[in-house]
Amino acid sequence: MRKKTILLVLATLFSVLFISGCKQNVGTPEDNAVVEEPEQEEETGGHVYGFSCSDMADPFYEALKESVGTTVEEEKSRMLVRDAGGDADVQIDQIKELINEGVEAVFLCPVDSDAITPALQALDEADIPVVNLDVRVQETSLTEAFVGSDDYNAGRLCGEDLISRKPDGGSLVIVEHPDSAAVNERITGFEEAIADQGFEVERIDSGDAYSTIPDQLSAILSGETQIDAIMCGDDQMAEQVLSALKEESKNNILVYSVGGSPAIKSALAEVADPMTGIGAKSPINIGKIAAKTAAAILENGVYEPETYVETFFINKDNVDMYGTDGWQ
Repeated sequence: MRKKTILLVLATLFSVLFISGCKQNVGTPEDNAVVEEPEQEEETGGHVYGFSCSDMADPFYEALKESVGTTVEEEKSRMLVRDAGGDADVQIDQIKELINEGVEAVFLCPVDSDAITPALQALDEADIPVVNLDVRVQETSLTEAFVGSDDYNAGRLCGEDLISRKPDGGSLVIVEHPDSAAVNERITGFEEAIADQGFEVERIDSGDAYSTIPDQLSAILSGETQIDAIMCGDDQMAEQVLSALKEESKNNILVYSVGGSPAIKSALAEVADPMTGIGAKSPINIGKIAAKTAAAILENGVYEPETYVETFFINKDNVDMYGTDGWQ
């Protein structure tokens, strides 16, 4: 009897403890408030870059900036952008600003290859590496890497196409900018391709004010010589040329350019438009490579100190493949 009583008491005690234990997770929220551990902020890390551009009014540089910026953002880094607006002195001051902002590396498209030297020296003294883009600086020893286009080949491709269309030569206008190293490379490639092929050449120096091109071209067109083709050093020149030809109702002249902007590709896509061919550049690929190169420099990785991105030819037959609503 005593044994049964002891067992009964133990069973009762066990039941009370069991019910009490089960009740720990029931009741009102206040009774059982869940304490959430605060989320730790994700460390963004990454680098801070500076992008110093010669003139963002040029669609090529706008596309280049976007490409570099997109790649930088994908790597959780950020980029401070400065537009010199074609003024070499402004660019030097802006680069000094970037140094004071604490950038770790600079992407540089120089207004003037030689005049930019003081800014390069300041960057060197601050131990900030430079990735030179599109137009090479004179003092290459003050840069870590160069990423640009094969401008010579772009011009050569235009010349080869002209020869195929005008095997007996003809009268030609070259629109150039002797102060631009990149334009000079393109024109050199073009001229060497058409050398000794029977072309008589007249020249237009665009200078810094491309708006003078239409008047200079109109003066040539009003002469006795029938112009067969026009070679333009870049797309902005080509836009001025096409505008002048439209004004003069001259649709039978072959027009070439180096670049590949949406505006020029759109003209090329028009069957009746005099735009004939483009030695195409790829700011998108240049930007991607430049961003990867800068990251490798800062992280002691492997990179190419000199990269020339391939240029290729776009004409009316293949322009649809590249599209007209953006750069290639």
